[in-house]
Amino acid sequence: MIFIVSFLVVLMLVGAVVASVFRDLISAVIAAALVSLIASVLFLLLAAPDVAMAEASIGAALTTAIFIIAIRRTKRYEE
Repeated sequence: MIFIVSFLVVLMLVGAVVASVFRDLISAVIAAALVSLIASVLFLLLAAPDVAMAEASIGAALTTAIFIIAIRRTKRYEE
């Protein structure tokens, strides 16, 4: 169990670094959504299913959708 949690934490850190390195904004948003999705899995493993569902629905789904809609209405690449 501790190996799985440690692996997911390391995967979250890698995803956060990747999200900050990407120049393409859509790719950065998808990487940030992956970090949020891994956080919801961690909450589920730590016996907090209500927090996991909230993180998955709001953090991974709704926030990602709002960011993608905002990026599509503006420029996609940073200057």
